Amino acid sequence: MSDDQHTTELDAVVVGAGFAGMYMLHRLRSIGRAGRVFEAGSGVGGTWFWNRYPGARCDVESMEYSYQFDDALQQEWEWSERYATQPEILRYANHVADRFDLRRDIQFDTRVLSAVFDEGPGRWAITTSDGGQWSAQFLIMGTGCLSSTNTPHFEGIGSFEGPTYHTGQWPPDGVDFTGQRVGVIGTGSSAIQSIPIIAEQAADLTIFQRTANYSVPAHNGPLDPDAVREIRAHYADFRAANSLMPGAFGSTVPRGETSVLEATPEEIEADLESRWERGGLTFLAGFNDFMLDANANEIAAEFVRRKIRSIVDDPATAELLCPHHVIGCKRLCVDTGYFATFNKSHVHLVDVSEHPIECITPKGLRTGGTEYEFDSLVFATGFDAMTGTLLKIDVRGVGGRTLQDAWNAGPRTYLGLNVHGFPNFFTISGPGSPSVLTNMMVSIEQHVNWIADCIAFLSEHGKNRIEATEQAQDEWVEVINMIAGATLLNNCNSWYLGANVPGKTRVFMPFPGFPTYVEVCNDIVANGYRGFELAE
Repeated sequence: MSDDQHTTELDAVVVGAGFAGMYMLHRLRSIGRAGRVFEAGSGVGGTWFWNRYPGARCDVESMEYSYQFDDALQQEWEWSERYATQPEILRYANHVADRFDLRRDIQFDTRVLSAVFDEGPGRWAITTSDGGQWSAQFLIMGTGCLSSTNTPHFEGIGSFEGPTYHTGQWPPDGVDFTGQRVGVIGTGSSAIQSIPIIAEQAADLTIFQRTANYSVPAHNGPLDPDAVREIRAHYADFRAANSLMPGAFGSTVPRGETSVLEATPEEIEADLESRWERGGLTFLAGFNDFMLDANANEIAAEFVRRKIRSIVDDPATAELLCPHHVIGCKRLCVDTGYFATFNKSHVHLVDVSEHPIECITPKGLRTGGTEYEFDSLVFATGFDAMTGTLLKIDVRGVGGRTLQDAWNAGPRTYLGLNVHGFPNFFTISGPGSPSVLTNMMVSIEQHVNWIADCIAFLSEHGKNRIEATEQAQDEWVEVINMIAGATLLNNCNSWYLGANVPGKTRVFMPFPGFPTYVEVCNDIVANGYRGFELAE
């Protein structure tokens, strides 16, 4: 550290020690660059460090939701279940950190407060919450897509006298709801996973639902040792096949290439039934137009509604749990016993779609003129997805322009990797990339490899600076809008659009289609980083 400036110089600063930040650090070392990771939490794991709510589990199968950059790592790690739990994924993250000696370059319990691009030397001046001052040629954001919790601004939010919890910031030691009256606000993914577990403990559980969500069964269980051995024997082929899937997973499950509108009712029912019995996110893969045609989509949607009605005993409750938006325009949920939980006599569902929650009170909450009393309140209200954490940091690019200002009309990037006006600034799985529409581990590795190769390319060619052109960025945003507009993906109020956060500009953020995206990225590199300005 320099005594006169009190600034430590690095090649790269990485924000976040989740799977993105850890692998980025590993790749920086592989190209001989000095990097440091700053992590707000006290350990590695990112979203799996924070999301410790009951029932937290990955919705991508464990043999797919893992790093593929090191074959020895793939062969040695033992997953126990088809869908890994949060504790198991966190153990895996810690194993990776130890195996590759990553912790020596990670600073925990430290937030990046600001990052300002100094145009003179062409470096980022970074300030951290411990008072540290850092200078880096590259600023790489591994802040995650679901890392900034969203709590609605209910009147009286701080007045409740009992404990409150958010599923995205759960106490590390867990919570025992035994014998309690518990209220859960929200019925998104974290609620769908946690409600069955909370119901096992609580004396009385009331769920407040604004929007019903589609969910398919996980049919989770122990992994078949023979199946694991088969995958490990051909792991490279398995990964390559997955990379050709739209979501970068599910290659072992047959995909239909015909229209559901051309199939007989018997064929449709048989396919959907088999996928329901298999469980998981490949439910909509049986026909090629479920996400392209509203009539086709309604066939799959009604199938799920029939399943809900067959599971839930009370017809009125069943109807409240039946979604009526496009299935797939929000990320499909995968559950274990969610709908059956509402058959328990101590579990109650309250619809707040027409009569929103009026306020939080000292004893509970009030909605529809009725006050409900609880011992504990759980906010399962999701995240300010994809941009929330990025915009909490005071990032200033060329001319002092803030990232908040650059994204005032919604996030605009080139490839989800870089923002015009912010040189040497990279976002791993940022808005404008496939990210949340895919197996995140695969998208993360693809982005990190692209960034590391780019940094190495700049060094080899005597360049010190890279920045997306405004034209390339504008064209990329148009491409995403065009592709998403040709599907049903933006036909409902989802966090893909930022619609769950009041006041957030609605822009469809992820790029649909992993293989197409990879082709575009590779083509841009092959053509001398087309759409980027490179400078010495």
